Parts: sequence; C-alpha cells; structure tokens
Amino acid sequence: MRTRSLLVLAATAGALALTVTAPASAASAVLTTGSTGGTAVAVGATVTAPLASGTAATFYSSTTGTSGIKCTKSQFTATVTDNPPAPGTASESVTAHTFDPTTCTSNVSGVTGVNGITIDHLPYNATVSSGGTLQVLPPSGSTIQSTVSLRTLLGSVTCVYQAASLNGTADNTDGSITFTNQQFTKISGSSLCFASAYFSGKYAPVTTGGNQVYVN
Repeated sequence: MRTRSLLVLAATAGALALTVTAPASAASAVLTTGSTGGTAVAVGATVTAPLASGTAATFYSSTTGTSGIKCTKSQFTATVTDNPPAPGTASESVTAHTFDPTTCTSNVSGVTGVNGITIDHLPYNATVSSGGTLQVLPPSGSTIQSTVSLRTLLGSVTCVYQAASLNGTADNTDGSITFTNQQFTKISGSSLCFASAYFSGKYAPVTTGGNQVYVN
C-alpha cells in the first residue's frame, strides 16, 4: 500500500513538473494579419499600400509651405524578406513606388503640369520595428532618388532629387504608414526646381493578400 502511494505521489509530481516547464505559446511575429498577434506574414509575401482615402502625396518647397506638387494617386509595393518574432525588426524590399501623373498638379509659377514622378535606383531596403518605426534605405553605394518631369511655359524640365533615407511611422489603427517632410536635395535641374523638396504622404491600408498588416 505504501509503495502504491509513493508511485501515485511520484506520478503527480511529474505531471506538475511538466505543467510548470511546458513552453509558453510562440510569440507573434513583427508583421501579422488578422489582428495584432495574429497570423505571421510569410517571408516572400507581397505588401502593398495606396494613398489613404482623401489624402495626397506632396513635394513642397519647405516644411511649412504649400508650394510644389500634389498627387492624389500613389502606391508602394514591397516584398517581406524577414519577419522575426516580436519584439524585433522586420525587413522588406521596396520594389515599386509609383505616382499617377494624371492626378498630379503643381502651383509653382511657370509650371503648367506634371509629366511624371519616377522613383529611381529600386529596390530599396526597408525595416519596420515593433515600435512602429519605418526606415527606407538604398542599397550600399546608392541613394534614394526621385526624378520629376514638369511641363513649363518654355517646354519640359527635369528635376532630380536625392535623399540618404526616408523615415516613417506605422499605425495599426488604420493600417497606415506616414511620411512627414522627408527632405530630398536637388542634384540637377532648372531654376524652376526647388533646392530642396519635402515629401509627405500617408499610405493606407497596408495589406497582403487583401488582409491588413499589423505591426507587433
């Protein structure tokens, strides 16, 4: 009888030990769909985002001014290259960032229209941290470059701008990424091209496969 009791106690103690040492559920990935802590976005997945409804992407001459270019249709596309457990930093490759010139206008004196805005030197590297900080960087030895073609009273002119990086913020409330007054410096172009162009834009919702992407 005593032997049986000892065996029961030993089995109970073993079960308790297993309960205590059982691993916790796996941490969520930095990027998920469905909700925060939801399904991890797969490496290799394509992520897209248009401009948030009712907003515009702008290239203005100063951080407080309203002189420059405004586009109401723009989109970026990226591929997820790393999505570790949160907290951490996910990585993406930005493969496209487009602006529809038919939706772009300019209020710069002497400029009659916008032929196009091209983002050069793609793809770019992007990181998204658990805190919601986004950074876009060019490949080593390159720059983030934007080429703007404008129609003027004297014909078309081209403005070329460069930036070392772009910094933005991700917000799970509306699945957005916002860039505010990111400075580009002119490296070539006519006097109609600003010496500096400040880019702002809110892109939402960020989705993959039609599902909103959350940052954890």
